Amino acid sequence: MSQDISRLPPQIQQRLLRLQQLQQSLQGVMSQKQQLEMQLTEVEQAVSELEKLNETAVVYKSIGALLVKAEKGKVSTELTERKELLKMRVDVLAKQEERLRTQVKELQEKLQQELRPVSGPD
Repeated sequence: MSQDISRLPPQIQQRLLRLQQLQQSLQGVMSQKQQLEMQLTEVEQAVSELEKLNETAVVYKSIGALLVKAEKGKVSTELTERKELLKMRVDVLAKQEERLRTQVKELQEKLQQELRPVSGPD
């Protein structure tokens, strides 16, 4: 396979390398986005459960390996802020993912055109 690639013109070799880099970047962004979406879901569930409690309910929050008693209001504020931050980061990654998908598609199309055999006049 690498011998086949080495027979291609340098410009096409560079485009193939760029395509591979873009695809790796896209995979990384998608993975990060998926992890953040899972965190966001967990935070949203925690906020939902917290809203069901009355103001005097005893609440604990996790700090490392410890559970520490905390005020419901403070925990609610922290979770809401974390939720907003996660949403913002997911949105940024979604835009980045879309940009990378577009670049990959355009480069794939360009390479397909360049690698398409030239048909002579009939």
